[in-house]
Amino acid sequence: MKVITLGPEGTFSHEMATLIGADEIVLVPTIGRVFAEVVRTGTPGLVPLENSEAGGVTSTLDCLMQFPVMITLESYLPIHHCLAGTKGQISRIYAHPQSHEQCSRVIEDLNVPVIHTESNAASAIAQKDDLGSAAIISERLAARHKIPLIRTNIENNACNITRFVQILPGDSESSRAQHTRSENTGGSPEKCSMIIDPDENRAGLLYDLLTPFKRDGVNLTRIESRPSKRSMGTYVFFLDIQCDGRWCEAAAELQQLAPVKLLGCYRRWHQTSEGV
Repeated sequence: MKVITLGPEGTFSHEMATLIGADEIVLVPTIGRVFAEVVRTGTPGLVPLENSEAGGVTSTLDCLMQFPVMITLESYLPIHHCLAGTKGQISRIYAHPQSHEQCSRVIEDLNVPVIHTESNAASAIAQKDDLGSAAIISERLAARHKIPLIRTNIENNACNITRFVQILPGDSESSRAQHTRSENTGGSPEKCSMIIDPDENRAGLLYDLLTPFKRDGVNLTRIESRPSKRSMGTYVFFLDIQCDGRWCEAAAELQQLAPVKLLGCYRRWHQTSEGV
């Protein structure tokens, strides 16, 4: 299976793509490029959606709003970071914004400037060219680039996990085939994701939007707001629901209350799965 994901080699995205069984991995420099290439080529993409410590990955959330894609699978990866670099006095740290947030306590204790990068792999590359600096990266990346380890397991939470999702063009034959294959081999979907984009702002609006799920016995596993980018004070809501209770009826009723972009209903990849 061919997959497009965030590179260069050694990123957690690259590791996740390897774990789910991709035999051809196309690495691109930004999450936005992953989405663009998925839409252009029809090839599946793999992107980080949220982290248990730092929350939603904003670039992924914004791209889900922007691009015509759907989610066809989710997977989870335990995340461990290390501080790697020149031993001795550290004058600055290279880190991806998500890695920065996941390791904020150690960074605050070091009290040195942080330079944000586009990926953990980019942090490793930048550190190699900057004597006296350090990078927050994985042990795998440190070994790949021969960067000495200063401290390991520096994440704020020992149970640090990132959730990844596989995406395909929303109107493609391949995305429909993915759903058919899931239904034929794995049964009904486990989770549905959607974006609610209210066209009004009034007291009780969010309560009204969520009422169908309460009434029909549907568990909301995640809700997150992002700016609509239309004007100050207007927001869209990202929703994940479990496919239990009368979830189909609740989702249909929601679409009568506000504009909804259905991102897909899908299953979770497990280590024992044969491919995806």
